[in-house]
Amino acid sequence: MKVQVNEDMCEGHGKCQNAAPAVFRLREDDVSEVIVDVVPAEEVERVERAIRLCPRQAIKWVSQT
Repeated sequence: MKVQVNEDMCEGHGKCQNAAPAVFRLREDDVSEVIVDVVPAEEVERVERAIRLCPRQAIKWVSQT
């Protein structure tokens, strides 16, 4: 599965990085980014938590094409 951060909505709270540090990181400009191409199965639950914790709802699953 793939996950995406909407950079226009992200306010850099870092909750996603705290929830799933193997998948997200906070850039120097305080915008979160995804650091993996495909989310490993063992990280799915952590990413789900990051999606729920995002105050701006800037994270979503996207289809793999």
